[in-house]
Amino acid sequence: MITRRALIGTAIATSAMGLYMPRLRAAAADTLRFASSAGGPRKTDPNQTTQGSDNWAVIQMFEYLVMPPDGTFGVKPEDFQPWLAESWTTSDDSKTWVFKLRQGVQFHKGYGEMTADDVARSFLRARDEGVSTSNYTNLTDVSASSKYEVTIKLKNPDPMFLSSTVATRNVMVVSKKAEAELGEKFATEPIGTGPYQIDRFDSERGMFLSRHEGYWGEPAIIPKVECLYIADTTARTLALMSGDVDMIEGVRQPGWVPQIQAQKPDLIFDMTAPGSFNTLFFNLSKEPLQNIQLRKAIMHGINKQEIVDALTPMSNMSYTLNPPNYPTGFKLEDLPEDLRYEYNPDEAKKLLADAGFAGGLTIPVNTSQREDYSTQHLIIQEQLSQIGIKIDLKILDHSAYHATNRQNLNTLNINSSSLPPVPLYVFNQYAPSSANMTEDGKGGANYSHYGVLMPGVDDLLDQMLQTTTFDDYVAKGREVELKIQRDLPMAGLPTLSYLVVRSPRIDIGFPIKSGYAYWRFCKAKIVA
Repeated sequence: MITRRALIGTAIATSAMGLYMPRLRAAAADTLRFASSAGGPRKTDPNQTTQGSDNWAVIQMFEYLVMPPDGTFGVKPEDFQPWLAESWTTSDDSKTWVFKLRQGVQFHKGYGEMTADDVARSFLRARDEGVSTSNYTNLTDVSASSKYEVTIKLKNPDPMFLSSTVATRNVMVVSKKAEAELGEKFATEPIGTGPYQIDRFDSERGMFLSRHEGYWGEPAIIPKVECLYIADTTARTLALMSGDVDMIEGVRQPGWVPQIQAQKPDLIFDMTAPGSFNTLFFNLSKEPLQNIQLRKAIMHGINKQEIVDALTPMSNMSYTLNPPNYPTGFKLEDLPEDLRYEYNPDEAKKLLADAGFAGGLTIPVNTSQREDYSTQHLIIQEQLSQIGIKIDLKILDHSAYHATNRQNLNTLNINSSSLPPVPLYVFNQYAPSSANMTEDGKGGANYSHYGVLMPGVDDLLDQMLQTTTFDDYVAKGREVELKIQRDLPMAGLPTLSYLVVRSPRIDIGFPIKSGYAYWRFCKAKIVA
């Protein structure tokens, strides 16, 4: 609970914010203030951002060709609605897509009308120059077939192209002219088509936006948005409690939500579902994790429901790599009984003995000091101790933790990432041999070495790439899920919703159900 002593004790932490905190003023009638958990902004070019907090400003300034309704993910092709594109068609083989653009869309600050040249450039820079080029290798050609029409050709079919590519951040439409004129400055002086434009980029405090008066759609209701950065948890909480900010990135650790609710019951908690995937990787290069009986023992020794309960109301159950509400995810009752890995300590002990460890064993594990990682690892440490497995847990700085994972220095690492309902995208992050993690740190996020140190799912993923209908895509993806479940190189842990806490004076204009860990503010209004 946030007590008077705790609040007084944060004075030093608050003053450590330097000149930042004193300059916050009482909530203004024309401004929405959002505070995220980071030390300061880095870049606002949608193709260059690597810090999640920066996306809160990016989503206000840039737009997609198509998008799902606000506050949701698009799970099926029909879930997407026209945005900068008025309509689109696809070939029978799902390899050619043609988008007819909305006419009269104006870029910020007098950079003119959006045309097909801007759109083509936006896609090609994502494929060739961005921070996530591997996600766009399926693009073979993007061209302006007329001033207001773009034709995109793919290497492989993609019935989920709208969600796998078109509605992803890197291909948000930028002004080709502004990018060329501004050069490196474009990273902090971005020009898009969105309902807000940037006024000021402050590398310490945040980004200050104002309404784009030439916006093609409904104008933003609140004239100004400030995307602020307050890394210190207590200082960020104090700013919300005092009314200095309207919304903050919440803290995903046990007890935080009820503590804040008790202090200020009228606060509103917005949570995405599923939020972050939490995936437990068995590093198959480390003895004795190559033993499938040991891996099964670990899974039967983990009580996922305890993790869900500890992190309520943010945590939701997941049984396979993709959660149940994603196209290829399984509900428990739909899985074969031997692949459910339900909590069963007696079965875990039997499997442990079968694996040759009747007397138990010790496994060294690194974790991050970040609350969501450390909480899960600590719960798992306690649970596995009950079946004879001692987890020698070392807590590291968050960056150092990921560095050890990338250098093949961990054993049972957890990776947390917000991923869209595009099964092939999820699989390609973690499962193929091409994503194998290498000790030089240059590999992918396949921390298990699945498909390298044991047969994997490469063939199934290739077959999935050739499907041309959504139903066939999902059916093949469910085969992938079952093989991963059977081989057990990795396992899905409960998901963890991204959490934002907001003042009741702000109505954001739509319910938050799912989606990435950022959403638009143009429909928000001040109600009190």
